[in-house]
Amino acid sequence: MKQTINRLRFVFILLASASSPSFSQNNLGIFSGSGDIGTNVKPGSTTFLPQTGQYIISGAGYNVWADHDEFQYVWRKMTGDFILFARAEFLGNWVNYHRKVGWMVRKSLDGNSAHVNAVEHGDGLTSLQFRRTAGAQTEEHKFKMTKANILQLERKGNQYIMRAAIYGEPFQTDTIGNIDLGDEVYVGLFVGSHNSDVLETGVFSNVSISVPAKGESSQMTQMTLGSNLEILEIASGRREIIYTVPYSIQAPNWTPDGKSLIFNNAKGLIFNFDLATRTPAQINTGSVTNNNNDHVLSFDGKMLGLSNSVRDLGGSVIYTVPVEGGIPKQITPKGPSYLHGWSPDGKSLVFCGERNGEFDVYKIPAGGGPELRLTDTKGLDDGPEYTPDGQYIYFNSVRSGLMQIWRMKADGSGQEQITHDDFNNWFAHISPDGKWFVYLTFLKEETPAGIHPPYKHVYIRLLPLDGKGTPKVLSYVYGGQGSINTPSWSPDGKKIAFISNSEMGSK
Repeated sequence: MKQTINRLRFVFILLASASSPSFSQNNLGIFSGSGDIGTNVKPGSTTFLPQTGQYIISGAGYNVWADHDEFQYVWRKMTGDFILFARAEFLGNWVNYHRKVGWMVRKSLDGNSAHVNAVEHGDGLTSLQFRRTAGAQTEEHKFKMTKANILQLERKGNQYIMRAAIYGEPFQTDTIGNIDLGDEVYVGLFVGSHNSDVLETGVFSNVSISVPAKGESSQMTQMTLGSNLEILEIASGRREIIYTVPYSIQAPNWTPDGKSLIFNNAKGLIFNFDLATRTPAQINTGSVTNNNNDHVLSFDGKMLGLSNSVRDLGGSVIYTVPVEGGIPKQITPKGPSYLHGWSPDGKSLVFCGERNGEFDVYKIPAGGGPELRLTDTKGLDDGPEYTPDGQYIYFNSVRSGLMQIWRMKADGSGQEQITHDDFNNWFAHISPDGKWFVYLTFLKEETPAGIHPPYKHVYIRLLPLDGKGTPKVLSYVYGGQGSINTPSWSPDGKKIAFISNSEMGSK
């Protein structure tokens, strides 16, 4: 019954979109062309829904297999490296085990072209398929998992990396090398029915194409890629890009009135982004203009805490300023001091500070005063944030080997580990109702435990406040440093804001 309702809802959206003055059958979103691959193929179609960002693709054809293919394809031309991402679902009842939805990279639009595709079949088979040269037989790497609806395909030179997941779970990965499709390729989404006489339909959501950083991002000190400011709906996983710039912006805070997001740019300036008009305005922070992505709002939304680099004082130093702007007040006497949390009663700030060669969690009065050290274990302790009831401070610590989420009572006592897995977990942010937290997860094979660089494959995950249960992946992101450093829940607890990254303007 629920599936029937969802299908009817989708048809309603489709019809409403088609009749909307802003809707155009020629609008292909991020793609530039569409059509049927192969000869004498039953005509398919591609429809883009601007209101939801979805692509509805119907395709027929005997198969995508053997020495030639028949299917419906929506594509754009690209050169260089890229990361393709989508959530892919079949629409309608099962017809054929081997109907296909997925991503495809092709050397040409000829039916026998060399290609690589990341695909889910009608029976749930998930695989990485490839034809090395024109007219050659298609080869396949089958995943152990089935029924993946999260499909990612990345190109690194002549290497292709497929990552697949059932939404909410971590990726499984497979890789093939020495696939030379040329530098300029066709990149796009496809649907094939495995039946020349039948059209099958796929629905693709959260579709994105990212162009990754060149070089090793863990060694980067400057963040230079473009940025997408995104809003994620917790219940559905739907992502919406609300603002895009060809330079680095970082760490959105959601104001308690729900009207704005506050972020910094790479030049150290702070901006208030109006969600109604979707425009940013710089906040006046006086002479404090070298701010990093560790800024925090007070619970009442009246004050903004900043972490501003002051070389003569040892690095990042904490200041506070009225949220509408003004003359900042210095809080910590020296750096490095990276602000992460404000107590619900407004009286205290908690931060990560380096003192005598060790990074620990410290507490300081919001108006300035003596620092109180809350952690003293060897290794990095970072990212402290209060729960809304003020009883606990959550933080991340490398003390157990990998970076994990911990918590302690507000006075520093009772320190206990909350996450226990094979990932590197950073920056727990507590929901407004105090029942959940989201956090940023790096893959240990990509990133050592003690750093959180930009431009990596990361997850934004969700857990109950006590850490019990299986973490749910809310979003699969190309980002890292600056994506979600700061508290970013909407006041109603239904959404979060974050930053994803890509080189902008690449073709």
